[in-house]
Amino acid sequence: MRALELAGARVELVHLRRVLAEPSRLEDVELVVFPGGFSYGDDVAAGRIFGLELRHGILRELCEFVDRGGHVLGICNGFQVLVESGLFERETGAAVLPERQIALHQNASNRFECRWITLRAERCAATWLEPGMLLPCPSAHGEGRFVVRDEAVLRRLQQKGQIALRYARADGTVATDYPDNPNGSVQAIAGICDPTGRVLGLMPHPERNVDPWHHPHWTRLAAGGARTEGEGLPFYRRLVAAAAGAPAGRRPTANAT
Repeated sequence: MRALELAGARVELVHLRRVLAEPSRLEDVELVVFPGGFSYGDDVAAGRIFGLELRHGILRELCEFVDRGGHVLGICNGFQVLVESGLFERETGAAVLPERQIALHQNASNRFECRWITLRAERCAATWLEPGMLLPCPSAHGEGRFVVRDEAVLRRLQQKGQIALRYARADGTVATDYPDNPNGSVQAIAGICDPTGRVLGLMPHPERNVDPWHHPHWTRLAAGGARTEGEGLPFYRRLVAAAAGAPAGRRPTANAT
């Protein structure tokens, strides 16, 4: 919530039960964010139960929200929830979801990985992301390895501009190996978007690097000049601006809720 507020949004924290009871709440907002955490304790699988609640409770309203221009962000467990819902594999305007062909599997290390990594933004359908932008931020998950059914699925994701973020080394090159690629994701994919670019999910946490002192090396990073904010804040600022209809890179002229 703080990251979104710092980025210019007007934010309301709402429990899923309230949205399931009042789906019309989506008509009054421009941005919906599913945060990280361990919904239902990950007892069945990460994000599985929450994702099914979305799929069977408000998927039609959520699809209509995206089709009218609304933006959706899922972070860590929120990304897992959106993958489980099937929202990334839906074509614009489609009333029926295709069979799922992507998943977030257990980390290749077979353990929970909590470490700082670097994200690289790719040229993709989410045009509010700046291609080549490097974003250091923490990752903390046990089931974050992005996998696909086959090579055809990978090609389709690439052709439709759905590969949004990759794990990278500090120099910006793709991180093919552990620990820069902390979970073994195929092609180092850390985040994807839907074909519209308005639904984005990623495993790492940009909101944990919005203040200048969040980075563990912040004093050394500040040695060359004033460090006024963390690298995660521009990520949220651009998202809020896109949701509010402002040009990318500018603060929104109207608050996004």
